[in-house]
Amino acid sequence: MTGLKRVFRVLVVLMFLGTAYHTYANLVEEYKNGLIWEEPKVVETAPHQPPSDAIVLFDGKNMDQWKGGDKWKIKDGYVVADKQSIETKQSFGDCQLHIEFATPAKVEGNGQGRGNSGVFLMGNYEVQILDSYDNKTYFDGQAAAIYKQYPPLVNACRKPGEWQSYDIIFNAPHFNEYGQLVKPAYLTVIQNGVIVQNHTELQGATYYHQPPFYTAHEDKLPIELQFHKNPVKFRNIWIRELAEIHPVGCVCPE
Repeated sequence: MTGLKRVFRVLVVLMFLGTAYHTYANLVEEYKNGLIWEEPKVVETAPHQPPSDAIVLFDGKNMDQWKGGDKWKIKDGYVVADKQSIETKQSFGDCQLHIEFATPAKVEGNGQGRGNSGVFLMGNYEVQILDSYDNKTYFDGQAAAIYKQYPPLVNACRKPGEWQSYDIIFNAPHFNEYGQLVKPAYLTVIQNGVIVQNHTELQGATYYHQPPFYTAHEDKLPIELQFHKNPVKFRNIWIRELAEIHPVGCVCPE
C-alpha cells in the first residue's frame, strides 16, 4: 500500500502542476512587438546549384559577365587566369559571393609567388587567394586574409590543385554627402565550409605599398579577380545582392 500511496501522491502533484501551468499561461499575454513585416520572398535552392535569385557570373561556358574575360582561357568547365585582371560588367554593393578556385597542382615558387590571386570587392577590398598549404608567408597575406589587414582565423587550405571555395558576405562602406565615412566595410569569409573571417571590420582599401585608408566612392562598384602571374583556376561563380529589411508598419498599443 505504501508504494501505491507514493504513486498516487506523485500523480496528484503532477496534476496540480499541470493545472497551475495552464492557468498561468491563460493569464499571461503573448508578447508582440507590433511591427509589421513583408513576407520574405521564397528562394529555391538545390545541391551544387546557385540559389534561384543569384546572378551567375561564370557557369563554365562563357565569360560574358566580365570585362577582359576574353583574355582568360575556358577549359572543361573552368577558366584559367591569364594576361590581366578582370572585373564584372555589373556593379555590386552589399552581397553574398560564391567562388571556387584551385591553385596550380604543380608547385612552383614559394611565399607570395605560389598560386597568387585575389577577390577584390568593389575593386578595393581584397580577400587573398594563395596556395597556403605548407607554404609560409606573412600571415595577413596568406589565403583568406584581408590583405595586409587581418590574417584568417585558421588556415583551411586544401592541397595544391584541389578545388576550394570562398563564400563571402560583404557589407559595403557608407559615406555621407561630404565624402566622410559613416559606416566601415565588413567581411565574413567561409573557406571550404570553415569560417575564416567573422564580420571583420575593414580599416580601408587594401594596398600593397601603403597603409589602408578609405576614399569615398559609389555605392556599387565592380568585383575584380586578380591575375598575379599564376594560372589559378576558377569555376562556379555566383552572387546575390543583399538589402536591409525594414518594417512596413506598426500596430501601436493604445
